[in-house]
Amino acid sequence: MNQETGLSFRQRLAILFFILAVSSAAAGALGQQDSSDEVIDPGPRIGGVGAGGFLMGLTDAQQAQANDGAMRFVEPETFTGGLGPFYNSGTQRACGGCHAQPNVGGSSPSASAYPYIGPNPQATVDYNAYSATNVIPPFISADGPVREMRLVYFHKPNGNLNLNAPDGGVHDLYNVTGRTDNTTCTLPQPNFAQELAQGNAIFRIPTPVFGAGLIENIDDGTILANQAASQAAAAAAGIPIAGQVNRNGNDGTISRFGWKAQNKSLLIFAGEAYNVEDGVTNELFPTQRPTPGTTLPPGCLVNATPEDRSNPESAGVAVNSDVTAFAAFMRMLAPPTPAAPTAQTLAGQQTFSNIGCALCHTPTMTTAQSTEAAALSGVPANLYSDLLIHNMGDKLADGVSQGGANGQQFRSAPLWGVGQRVFFLHDGRTSDLAEAIRQHKSHGSEANQVIDNFENLSHRDKKNLLLFLRSL
Repeated sequence: MNQETGLSFRQRLAILFFILAVSSAAAGALGQQDSSDEVIDPGPRIGGVGAGGFLMGLTDAQQAQANDGAMRFVEPETFTGGLGPFYNSGTQRACGGCHAQPNVGGSSPSASAYPYIGPNPQATVDYNAYSATNVIPPFISADGPVREMRLVYFHKPNGNLNLNAPDGGVHDLYNVTGRTDNTTCTLPQPNFAQELAQGNAIFRIPTPVFGAGLIENIDDGTILANQAASQAAAAAAGIPIAGQVNRNGNDGTISRFGWKAQNKSLLIFAGEAYNVEDGVTNELFPTQRPTPGTTLPPGCLVNATPEDRSNPESAGVAVNSDVTAFAAFMRMLAPPTPAAPTAQTLAGQQTFSNIGCALCHTPTMTTAQSTEAAALSGVPANLYSDLLIHNMGDKLADGVSQGGANGQQFRSAPLWGVGQRVFFLHDGRTSDLAEAIRQHKSHGSEANQVIDNFENLSHRDKKNLLLFLRSL
């Protein structure tokens, strides 16, 4: 891949790694005092950043591979090097620009919470750089979450929605039109105003990838055994939990990555994101991607494909493709480290279990044996997820089906690291953990009884529960 130098961005990421490894005291500005009867989310916890390092016990070769993947994860792309013709990532045009909170590999950054990370990169399109002509969508702001936009339905020729033609695909926010490194490709941005007015746009925010190698290495049998045990416990408690696995359509095994557990492996996860979010074709997704339902003009097909590929003629780690390096980086990331327990967080942990949260957000599953690294083998993964998809009801429904997941189903989001997250739920609609919990209740949701249990808690128990979650 030919990539622009982006020295200031690399230097900034290097500084970021150092600062985040030392302290995140700036996050304390989000903390709030509990001064009313209403329980208040204390915000991202104060203290050292508990995410972004690698697994302990890696060999020198594994560490070198992880380091190589980390560098590629933050490298910006150019149009002639593979960027676009559509992309989502703003000026930085790199995986690490969006997966940044509270460290590279995380989720949406926020200028107001972590000023040394910087604002949402999608809101900082530099109109002078390469003379791009993009405008910032109305649902993107410096203090808001990084978002991709999917459309629920295609349109009829008259512009009305075709309710018989589900879309579900990503319609990237930006394109390469007007850039000085592009002289052949002219494309329109989506009609954001129309899609918003018709209620046709839904959003997704980046999922954190800390501890992703452990999630990848949980055996299907372990997931199914946990499902059976949790559903038996739910039935005994009178809670109608009916989660199901999302299976890969090719080999029938359980998929587990993405908001709807639609991706089977980290390699597929990386390959899809590289093609969809940055527009870079690769060995998993080798053809250039147009806007769903359209074809690309010939002037936008400037490179031979796949643009990212393995290079057997190269020596050392450079033989790997970018997507292979991305997957290795994610696979070797350690899980988030929780804060030291306190009497309040221990009480909150017990409440978490008592009211039924742990029926879907399983605290721990143990990984299988791995040929990738001994550090991935037989390890308790404290992910707080059953990796199943559940019906979340009308309020959270997005109308998009992926794999076996329908428009109301989502994977139980892993909660490890939630203590330092800024935005919650699949579309980043809230930064308040209490509100995120309440959003789980609506017609059809499997979580209704659990949310009722939450609402019936005493003020102290609610507060302890939120403190427990912010300790993860």
